[in-house]
This record gives sequence, structure tokens and C-alpha cells, in this order.
Amino acid sequence: MEYENKAKAYYNFPREEMLDYLPKEAQTVLEVGCGQGAFAAQIKDYNDAKVWGIEYMKEEGNLAKNILDKVFIGGVEDFIKDLPDNYFDAIYFNDVLEHLAYPDAVLRDLKSKLKANGLVISSIPNLRHFRVLKMLVIDGNWDYAEHGVMDKTHLRWFTKKSIRKMYESLGYEIVSHEGISPSKSLKPYLYNIPLLFTGMDMKYKQFATVARNL
Repeated sequence: MEYENKAKAYYNFPREEMLDYLPKEAQTVLEVGCGQGAFAAQIKDYNDAKVWGIEYMKEEGNLAKNILDKVFIGGVEDFIKDLPDNYFDAIYFNDVLEHLAYPDAVLRDLKSKLKANGLVISSIPNLRHFRVLKMLVIDGNWDYAEHGVMDKTHLRWFTKKSIRKMYESLGYEIVSHEGISPSKSLKPYLYNIPLLFTGMDMKYKQFATVARNL
């Protein structure tokens, strides 16, 4: 299984930049893909919230039990029915949705688990990242990698526009939708000259989205 070949740091990676999107008053949080619990620990330090998690990998999920209030081990699709209705203030997907066969179905089914006006907060790799465009358009390749946008374990790929469309088609309201992990390279600017700088989304490796449950 490819997930078992991942470096251990893959499952214990803090995401301080994603913490900024969590309302300070949020007290019940679900992290899908919680790994060993590094990000959940940050949440608890931030606002002392009750944090539940779902983790696909058994070893990592067992480690997360030392940090989170409750952990389910397995695929998120298998545990949605076990989650309480109208319970969570926020549900996090930090680089997880692209690993799911049907991310839209998961987001749809989790709506009932969110409180009214509860939030889904996600980071999703950007297929229009300039390095991916170069590989595909200029080099004519479609090469998978051990990590990053072209991670070999990804099942779905997204752009800034398709992320927004996914959420809105499911009845979520977009609160914020912005690029994160910007490149310092000048190449995105050079590539944008013929585009009249209408494609600067290629500068960002990921997009962070906050969507409200209506």
C-alpha cells in the first residue's frame, strides 16, 4: 500500500497556516486525516477545543489517540454515520480531499454533522501550479511524485475554480478562498505575460478554502 511507504513526517506535520482559518470560538472540531495528531495539538493550544479525528492509517491513528478526544481509524466514508448530528463547529481537510474517490459525496454527507453555519476548512493542491503546467504543457509529461501536487496517492485533482464549484454545488457558502504556499520564483510572472496576468493562481501550490454550512 502506497500510504505505508510515506515518510513518517507525512503524518506528523503541523499546519500553522491553516490554524488561522479556525474561529477562536469553535469548540468542537473534526480533523479528517489527523495523522499522529500534530495539527490537533495546535488546535487545542489555540482554543482548547474538543477535537475528534479520522485517520486511515492504523499506527498513526493509535498515536493520535494520545492527543485527540476521539479517533476513528479507517476511511472517512466508513464513519460518517457514527458522527453525531449538528455537532461540529468546524471540519478540517488538510490535503485530504484529493485522496478520496468521491470527495463531493463526503462533503455532502458531512453537512448534517455540522452545526448551522458550521465550517468546512480545507487545503487542496493546485493542479494549475506553474511547475505542473510546465511538466504537462512544455515537457509533455504527466509524472507522479512521492509528495506534492502530483503525489502518486492522489485520486482527484483540483484548480481554484473547480474547488469553488465543488463547494457551491453542494450548497456551501464560500467564506474565503485563497492561495497558500506561494512560490518565490519569477516564472509564474513570466508565464503570465501572454495571459495578461490573468493566471496568477499558478503561483500557489495549494488553495485554502473556508465554506459555511447553510
